[in-house]
Amino acid sequence: MSTAYESCMLCPRMCGTNRTKALGVCRAGAAVKVARAALHSWEEPCISGKNGSGTVFFSGCNLKCIFCQNYTLSHENFGREITVKRLSEIFLELQNQGAHNINLVTATQYLPSVKEALDLIKGRLTIPVVYNCGGYERPEILREYSGYIDIYLPDLKYYDSNLSQKYSAARDYFSKASAAITEMIHLAGGLTWNPDSPSLLKKGVIIRHMVLPGAKEDSIKLLHWMKESLPENQYLLSLMSQYTPFHKSSMYPEINRRITTYEYKKVVDTAIELGLMNGYMQKKSSAKEEYTPLFDLSGV
Repeated sequence: MSTAYESCMLCPRMCGTNRTKALGVCRAGAAVKVARAALHSWEEPCISGKNGSGTVFFSGCNLKCIFCQNYTLSHENFGREITVKRLSEIFLELQNQGAHNINLVTATQYLPSVKEALDLIKGRLTIPVVYNCGGYERPEILREYSGYIDIYLPDLKYYDSNLSQKYSAARDYFSKASAAITEMIHLAGGLTWNPDSPSLLKKGVIIRHMVLPGAKEDSIKLLHWMKESLPENQYLLSLMSQYTPFHKSSMYPEINRRITTYEYKKVVDTAIELGLMNGYMQKKSSAKEEYTPLFDLSGV
């Protein structure tokens, strides 16, 4: 077991918890905990492809947003503890099922174990590894594990620190996420497409942003930051309209609703005006609960 778990500094919380004896801020211990491992067809087209993405949903989270659609994992820590060897077997099983990639969903708190699992099957896993995260990462840690990640799929949730504090208890979210995403683009070295399947991404960064109710101006500020601060054509942008009130959203009236057509259109129009057209824009009708898979320990 990695010594990194004995005084955990894997994420910007840097809680220093000895996770061999207690749970960290992310609510994870030292044993890998997984809630689902299966083919998933609801990611961006260049990730899902025809067969689906081999998603592995890890328990725990360093953000625990109050509106999280995967709250049973992030807040309630649902899942089953597995060995590193079993994790490596899951990766190969997903590959054998035809997955276009291995999609690590919220794996920050288990990175040392993920590295060990990938080392066990080095040479046998031939598909890309996707790092699917909330964007709240440490560049130093990203560099340390960069040799194991092919595609970065981070959220960029907030620009305003008041919003990030209110909904994710992370006042420093934008400063940390913006630095992390900048590092991800540097590590990926641009966009590389699969020569055998040109519609599938082989290496690169996809930045997701989900527009929140009442926060279109915050979304617009994020788009301006991307235009001004990130290298052109070195990443894909995925604008998402799928916000659906989940978990504790009812405690906050301003986000206890779906976004309006007007709100989403204003953000999309801004992206178009700024020339941020390399990527994906969800249809407004995408706000549906079926985007949330059933967490039933499938494949674990």
